[in-house]
Amino acid sequence: MAGQGNAAPVIIKRKKIIKGGGHHGGAWKVAYADFVTAMMAFFMLMWLLNATTEKQRKGIADYFNPTIPVNRVSGGGDGAFGGDSTMTEETMAQNGTGATATTPTEADQARGEMGKSEEGDEEVVAAEKKELAEVEQALTAKGGESMTMERILRHVVTKITDEGLVVEIFDLEGTPLFNPETAEPTEITRDIAALLAEVLNLSSNDLAVNGHVRSYPVTLLQDPTWDLSTERAQVLRKLMQDKALPTGRIARVTGHANRKPATADPTAMRNNRIEVILLRKNR
Repeated sequence: MAGQGNAAPVIIKRKKIIKGGGHHGGAWKVAYADFVTAMMAFFMLMWLLNATTEKQRKGIADYFNPTIPVNRVSGGGDGAFGGDSTMTEETMAQNGTGATATTPTEADQARGEMGKSEEGDEEVVAAEKKELAEVEQALTAKGGESMTMERILRHVVTKITDEGLVVEIFDLEGTPLFNPETAEPTEITRDIAALLAEVLNLSSNDLAVNGHVRSYPVTLLQDPTWDLSTERAQVLRKLMQDKALPTGRIARVTGHANRKPATADPTAMRNNRIEVILLRKNR
């Protein structure tokens, strides 16, 4: 059958059907918003680190710390309370003397307020610091009196700490304080004890005596360092008391064995030493 020459062409139109209409492609906006937020937080952190003091940074850290109720300090600002706690003494440490329910003091001290009593305490502390410095100066000045005193003071160093004036005497090569491995004092130790008794009598503060010895290079079956350090401290105490140092001023005598070396090498002779501490008040 012949086709018709004038027939209209057949046009097939295919329609693309999209299911589940709606807007697409917005996920990048969420990611971009998160990125911008993170960058803002980062630059704010950089600004805070540059624009705040250490105390203020501590306050900011405490603000975000869930354990803030038991922290010693709970704020770093310099206004209002100045970073001090507003908690009571039963729940948090206070400025001042640290009074508690069992050991109360004056009300203004328990609250940490700057009152007359605290100002008086500052004067006492300043006077005591001056007294310790005077004793230290009197001891070091003895070195200019004679060659003997200069020889003695080669074994002595002093320092002022929170505990008080620490006078440390120690072994030198060739001139030990005690005969080897014993608590028998040498002549230099007797001279040092006489000097300390004279100088420490310039003050009425209590005294503490701490003995230290060096470690042995080998492990021994029985460790003699505890007994030896204690015995040497006791010997120095007795020597000072024989030179008119009042017995009642001795607050404690302690042997520390080889547990607190003064040098990196625990076996060094320098670790054989005795500390005589002129204690601060109420220590």
